Amino acid sequence: MTEAEVAEAERELGVSFPAEYRAYVVGVSAGGDVARLERGERGWWWADNDQTRADLLPLPFPHPDSYAAAEAELDAREPRWEDFPDGPTAAAAWDAWDAEYEEFQDRKTAGAVVLREHGCGFATLLALSGPLAGTVWWDGRATHDLIVPLSLDHAAGGRPATFAEWLELGSWDLLPDWGLPRRPG
Repeated sequence: MTEAEVAEAERELGVSFPAEYRAYVVGVSAGGDVARLERGERGWWWADNDQTRADLLPLPFPHPDSYAAAEAELDAREPRWEDFPDGPTAAAAWDAWDAEYEEFQDRKTAGAVVLREHGCGFATLLALSGPLAGTVWWDGRATHDLIVPLSLDHAAGGRPATFAEWLELGSWDLLPDWGLPRRPG
């Protein structure tokens, strides 16, 4: 991509790309191992990325620790069918709670874009906005219900890896040691 294209994409998306990501899309590729940033009929967006909400992109990416209490409170409010006099009333309460829950889940990835899909609901995220901009994260909500930093040193509570570190090592080598093989079989 050219500098002018990157600047246009940033203006349209309402974000400033982290320096390492910007250098990648200008100097290497707008795609490759990374979700391809392209201009389509509806403007600039990442190819095959339907998980990221454009309206949430300019918001700061939240550290997972920042929403743990709110999530516990929301979980505790999940309607129980037996607490309602009939099915339609219970269904209406559950539908309202589910809409709130879905919005909450979407906001967990505000300010981030999917860099790479790994299948089965797993993805690598790049934080584009806020204090964590330029860092990469594992969206493991499919099984662990967690978003965790990809890091060079999880054991010591190390900082999240940068985009450049992720490009060099990949997601699998930066995951926490959950007692699983490092690379998919």
